[in-house]
Parts: sequence; C-alpha cells; structure tokens
Amino acid sequence: MIPIAFLASTATLPGAAHRRDDAWQHDLEFAELVLGCRRAGIHLDAVAWDDAQIEWGRYHGAVVGTTWDYTARPDFFLERLEQIAGAVQGRLWNSPKLISWNARKTYLAALSDAGAVSVPTVWLDSCAPDLIAAAFDDLATDELVIKPVIGAGAWRQIRLRRGDDLPPADHLPPKAALAQPFLHSIVREGEYSFLFFGERFSHALIKRPAPGDYRIQAKYGGREAAIKPLADDIAAAAEVLAKAPEAPLYARVDMARLDDGRLAVMELELIEPYFYVEQGRNCGDIFAAALLDRIRLSLADR
Repeated sequence: MIPIAFLASTATLPGAAHRRDDAWQHDLEFAELVLGCRRAGIHLDAVAWDDAQIEWGRYHGAVVGTTWDYTARPDFFLERLEQIAGAVQGRLWNSPKLISWNARKTYLAALSDAGAVSVPTVWLDSCAPDLIAAAFDDLATDELVIKPVIGAGAWRQIRLRRGDDLPPADHLPPKAALAQPFLHSIVREGEYSFLFFGERFSHALIKRPAPGDYRIQAKYGGREAAIKPLADDIAAAAEVLAKAPEAPLYARVDMARLDDGRLAVMELELIEPYFYVEQGRNCGDIFAAALLDRIRLSLADR
C-alpha cells in the first residue's frame, strides 16, 4: 500500500477535544475516499496539517483535505504546505502554487479576465460605508452580497439592501472584501456544484437555502440533492476549471444562474472543498484513480 497523508484540521479529526460542528462531513468524506484508495492500493492516513510531530517523510505524498481552519491563519497555512511539499518531494496535491492562487477570492478576477462567465464584482479595500454605497451604484443594484477576500463557509458574509444599516463590525468582512449583486436565482433555483477528480467529471448536486435564508451551507439549514446535469452545464463548469493555472487533483466548481440563463462561477474550490460524497456514488473510486495517476507520474519521474 502506498502511504499518502490526508491533511485535515485538528478539530475535524475523531478524538479531538472540541470537534467542529461540521466534522461529520469529514467523517463521511474520509470514509468514502479511504474505501476507494484501498481498492487502488493506497493507504490514506488522516493527520492534522499543523501537527509539528508528524514525520512527513514517511509518506509518499500528501493531499490537502479537510483543512477547514486554515482561514484563521492563511499565511502560516501556506508556509506549512511548502514545508510539507518539500518533505514529500513535491508530491502535494493540490500544489502549494495552486492553493496560494486560490486562497484569495481575487482569483475570481483572474477567471473573469480569462473569459469565464462571472458575477459582476466590485473589490473593496474595506467595508467602509462610503465604499459600500458606491458599490450599489457601480453594480446598479439595490441588493448586495459582501464577502471577505479570504474566507469560507459564508464566514462574515452579509446580504445588504440599499438603505439598510450596516451590521456590527464583527459581522462584516474584517479586511478586504468583494461585493456582488444578490442573485435571486440562488433562492429560486439553488447553487450548483460540479465535482472533478483529475480531468474526470464525477458528480453534481444542487444546494438550496433554508426558507428565509440565502446561504446554502448545511450549518445554516441548507440542503443538497444529487442531480444529473445537462451536458452543456458540465461543459460550462469544465471551461471554468480549464482556466486554473494548472490542472488540479480535485476541484469543485460552484455556479449560479444569471438573469440571462447562463451559469456563472461563484467559486472554484481548489483548497479544501467538501466533496459531497453523499451525492457522488463511488466518487471515492474516481478520486483514487486520479490520485493513482499522480502517484504513477511521480514514480516515473524518479
């Protein structure tokens, strides 16, 4: 069996003194990936990315997995990934270069510049009231969603209508942010997620918010359902993925429908996306096949 480290957060691992509320998603995802990897001759070992006691050299490589606490220490996280990559002779997937590019939501501007169908966006140095007021005008909308440039899971994200008072500062993005028109299609239709391993499409789902909310994450009452997407929609997601700086081991393309009917990229998740294994039958085998391809290439390069 080829030993591969699966990087997780301490608080997602079983036995942690204080597990995260979403640690059950780690359990589901890791169990599915372990089964697929075992059938492919790979031993997947879940370890905390910031554990200073890990001997990384005993692994053939590493996969960035459920590192869901990295946004609290993004610079340290990227430094640690470089250290791990060095210890496993560069066999870290996704690569530190790709993760560094994806860690700030400014990558969305790069995708838009490359021709990806995107949601109109204004970039804010802060959430100062005058900047937000200008964003309403620049985007010609009466309703905004404002997100931190570094963040995940709708953390310190707000929905704001023109004329509303700003929420308290500790509810706003703490530093730089992006503002986008609120897409009512997310409430009416939902947000789509397309999962890819290597260059192979695995599965898709639609995520819908709870009544009265707009956030589609499970911790806010969001719910998911597997879908059989249209070929054109898979192609649209694949086109977004193709604009990444390099081909990833795994990716989740989150998209929502614009008023003109086109799917626009909301996020290209290349760091630690949840794979929604409940909606992806046998996705562990597809993941393992893509991982095995990377391992074989690394062995051929020796």
